[in-house]
Amino acid sequence: MPAKKKKKNSKTEEYKVSGDQIVKKVKQLIKEGNARRIMIKNEHDEIVMEIPLTIGAVGAIFAPVLAAVGALAALMTNCTIIVEKK
Repeated sequence: MPAKKKKKNSKTEEYKVSGDQIVKKVKQLIKEGNARRIMIKNEHDEIVMEIPLTIGAVGAIFAPVLAAVGALAALMTNCTIIVEKK
C-alpha cells in the first residue's frame, strides 16, 4: 500500500499531552477550525486514533468522537497529538 502523500499547503504540529488532557486538547483543536485531521499516537509511536475533520462540520457531530477520545484517554498515560492543518 503506497504511503499517503502530504498536501503541499498543509503543515503538521505535534503536542505531547498526558492522558487526562487529551479530550481538552482535541476540543480546543476542533474549535480552532483550521485542522484537517487529528491523529493520536501512544507512547510506542503507534497511531491509535485518526480523526478526519471536514469543513463546515457541526459541533454536535463531534460528540461521539470526543466520547471515543475520552475512552481512549482512560487507557493512556502519555500520548502525542498530531494535527494536520490547512
